[in-house]
Amino acid sequence: MIKTPKSLRLQIGIFGRTNVGKSSFLNMIAGQDVAITSPVAGTTTDVVEKSMEILPVGPVVFLDTAGLDDKSELAPARLNKTNKIFDRSDVAVLVVEPGIWTDYEDAVLSEAEKHKIPVIAAINKIDLGMPAAAFVNNIIKKINRVILCSSVNGKDRDKSISEFKKYLLEACPEDFFNPPALIGDLLPAGGLAVLIVPIDLQAPKGRLILPQVQTIRDALDNDSSALVVKEREYSSALAKLKSPPDIVVCDSQVVLKMVADTPPSVKCTTFSILFARYKGDLVEAAKGAAVIGSLQPGDKVLIAEACSHHAIEDDIGRVKIPRWLRQYVGGDLTIDISSGRDYPDNLKEYKLVIHCGGCMITRREMLSRVGKAKEAGVPITNYGLAISVSQGVIKRVLSPFPAALDAFERGSKKEKR
Repeated sequence: MIKTPKSLRLQIGIFGRTNVGKSSFLNMIAGQDVAITSPVAGTTTDVVEKSMEILPVGPVVFLDTAGLDDKSELAPARLNKTNKIFDRSDVAVLVVEPGIWTDYEDAVLSEAEKHKIPVIAAINKIDLGMPAAAFVNNIIKKINRVILCSSVNGKDRDKSISEFKKYLLEACPEDFFNPPALIGDLLPAGGLAVLIVPIDLQAPKGRLILPQVQTIRDALDNDSSALVVKEREYSSALAKLKSPPDIVVCDSQVVLKMVADTPPSVKCTTFSILFARYKGDLVEAAKGAAVIGSLQPGDKVLIAEACSHHAIEDDIGRVKIPRWLRQYVGGDLTIDISSGRDYPDNLKEYKLVIHCGGCMITRREMLSRVGKAKEAGVPITNYGLAISVSQGVIKRVLSPFPAALDAFERGSKKEKR
């Protein structure tokens, strides 16, 4: 991995009407022509993403969206993508023109407030005319972070960027600078985590997958050690240790073997369950996992993947989990698959949503998906919990998380009634 993944970067959505200079604003901040600009309204037809470093903030991704007042034939599809950017954005930049404020700008503020996203207003095109003081003051009343800029005037670029950085630091969510622990809080200083990492067709050549890399890094950041083994070597490695490890974490596909080989006194869980807590809401996922016990043949289940990848012959989400669920239920289930950012709107049709660990999306976007499921009245869980239920080891792998284990046990009793 040669750069910070997008899922670990601050996501900055750029919003505004067509031709207010959103793409020019992005180019000014980036110092290069990232997005195509033109006086023709509607030049940006899809979301343009630009990853960069903004010091002292750190790694960020800018999300340049289509104009909110697009009236072309493709406008509905473009605006649908623009609206979904609110689910991803940690900070919103609203670009406006001097003297012009419409219902579209109010709609951005309303949506940002709904998603609890801080907003920075950029009054652009001041090279064509400075805005009236009353106009600026009116925006300041709505948004307390306002910059005046000309995205095409190079001599003022440093001043504009300096002001933008100042407001960006103010608006940054606290968990961007102090992210929640992945595994570090489950380990004492100087502790040891054994990580069981299968090397199979899904393992990228020459490296480990992101959840495994992040878990190793988090252990090191918290002054602990990580011992990485394959599932076949786990028992042998365990026997060589003078003292038992503080926790064992495995890929969900080998959870049955891991539990069988791990002493009852040693805490254990899966990478996917760690990510259910790190990226989402583990207690909510545990409640959702309890619903698996009440699934009946014919029920409709959604398997949601956050990334788009080429499915292999024995794909975990498309093949293995559906197979294990059908075996567990004792009959056929109607299983739909969604991938990438195509999270469906018809969640009410499903008895259960089973989501991946979400390693390729931000915590905000994952929590947004959890929230949408709750709004639809549909329980949601994740791959690791679903697999552990189907393999009969869910209570063992939830033991490091008492609140989640309690939620699962309560949910199971409720489903039995």
